[in-house]
Amino acid sequence: MSIGNSPEADRPSVGAALQKARIGAGLTVEEVSTTTRVRIPLVHAIEQDDFSRCGGDVYARGHIRALARAVSLDPGPLIDQFDAEHGGRPAPTPAAPLFEAERIRSEPRRPNWTAAMVAAIVAVVGFVGFTLFTGGDKSDDGPITAGDANAKPAPAPTRHPSTIKPPVKPDPSESAVAGLPKDKVTIKVTARDGQSWISAKDANGKLLEDGLLKKGESKTITDKERIDLVLGNAGAVQLYVNGKEVKKVGDKGTVERLSYTPGDPQAG
Repeated sequence: MSIGNSPEADRPSVGAALQKARIGAGLTVEEVSTTTRVRIPLVHAIEQDDFSRCGGDVYARGHIRALARAVSLDPGPLIDQFDAEHGGRPAPTPAAPLFEAERIRSEPRRPNWTAAMVAAIVAVVGFVGFTLFTGGDKSDDGPITAGDANAKPAPAPTRHPSTIKPPVKPDPSESAVAGLPKDKVTIKVTARDGQSWISAKDANGKLLEDGLLKKGESKTITDKERIDLVLGNAGAVQLYVNGKEVKKVGDKGTVERLSYTPGDPQAG
C-alpha cells in the first residue's frame, strides 16, 4: 500500500513562497527592496531560506512580514511556518510589573524657593526691628541731640543666603547636536521610554552597531554615505537625524526599518 505525500510535505518553504508570489506579481527584487527597505542581498537570501543574515529571529519575522505584504501574501501563515521550523516564538516577557513600578515611583521633590524667600525676608525684618529696639535701650548719654543727626547710618543688613536663587539651567535642546558635518549622516538613538534592540549598517552592508539599548542609554552613529537602521520597540526611542528630531518613529513593540543619508530628514 502506497502512502501519499502529506500537505506539509507539499507546502513550499517560506522563501520559495515569497519568491513565487513576487514573480507572480511581476515584481523584481529591486522593486521589492525599494518598497520594504530590505536590502537586495537580504531579499535574495530570504528567498533561498537563508535567515542567518537577518540578525536574529525577531528581525527575520519582521522581514518576512514586510516582504509578504509587498507581494500581497498573508504574512500570518508564513510567520507560523517560520516559527515551526525554527523552534517557535519565545514567550513574551510580562511588562505589567515594569509599568506598575514606573507608575508608583514618586517624583523627586523640588525645593520651594518661594517659601524660603518669604521666611528669609521675615527673618531679616525681625532682626532689623530687634536691633533698633535694643540699640535705643543701651544709650547712656541722655536724650538724643541735634548733633546725633550727623551720625553715620547703620549699614544695611546683608541678604540672607537662602534668598539667593540658584541659576536656572537651560532645558536641553537640539543645540547639543547642532553644527554636525553636512557631508555625513549622523544618527543619535536614545532609549527614552524603555529598552530597544538597534541594528545599524552602512550602504555596503557593513555592521556599524548591533545590540540591546537599555532605558536611558544613547548611541550616536555616523557614516559618510548612508545608514540603514532597524529599531525594535520603536515607540520607546527618541531619534535625532542630522540634528533634527524625528517626531514619530513608530509604535511600542513594533520593528521599524529606516534609512537616512546626509540630506535627511527633510522635515524633523
